Amino acid sequence: MTTAAATTTMMATAAQTMTTDLKPLYAMRHELKHRISFQDDLVLNGRLNKLFSHDKHAGSNGTYQITSLYFDTPYDTALREKIDGVNRREKFRLRYYGTDTSFIRLEKKYKSNGLCGKRSVRLSFEEVQKILNNDIGFLLESKNPLLIEFYSKLAGKRLCPKTIVSYEREAYFYEPGNVRITLDRNIRSGIGNIDFLNPDILRIPVTEQVTILEIKYDSFLPDIVRMAVQIPDRQASACSKYALCRRFD
Repeated sequence: MTTAAATTTMMATAAQTMTTDLKPLYAMRHELKHRISFQDDLVLNGRLNKLFSHDKHAGSNGTYQITSLYFDTPYDTALREKIDGVNRREKFRLRYYGTDTSFIRLEKKYKSNGLCGKRSVRLSFEEVQKILNNDIGFLLESKNPLLIEFYSKLAGKRLCPKTIVSYEREAYFYEPGNVRITLDRNIRSGIGNIDFLNPDILRIPVTEQVTILEIKYDSFLPDIVRMAVQIPDRQASACSKYALCRRFD
């Protein structure tokens, strides 16, 4: 098989993977999002602290920092589909935690019929540098389905870095229902891929005293969690940190 034919075959396989990974072959979870005020955050956090355990990966104060670099097409397909509430959509991002840029993941998040899922693969610092420099040939040679699919989107749909999203997360876990409750605060943005790998670079705050509350669970949401996260006059909303950070492009 020629190199061109092999490339075509692998990209076709990646496209097929994109189609099938929205089916039950991969775990799909429910996800609820709320945009809450600083005052609501204080009340809710005090309640959660008494009922649930902090995420085991959190620091001594129960929080940790997340920095992500989101990719989108030249036509902002992922952003527009999010705003329009398209039922079946996906987005790619690079992500590291705290200031440790030796542990970076490529993640594909996808949604279908109100459920969400995520696939990820670890990348080295040097591999991420190559991606940021548009040196992406190694992705195709990796034989990893997610990396090959990412290559096909970079080359075929011209995905490119759009914005950096940084925030502080406090996470709680409740084993029944595999429930994860997160409070994301101090959301900041950076344009394009500028200094994505520099955790000390200054980012621009995008909201004033706003927290994003997320609740993820498997097949059912236990009553104790449902009652614990109740905030008067708050309803689930299509709140996206990526969309918030794109407002200032």
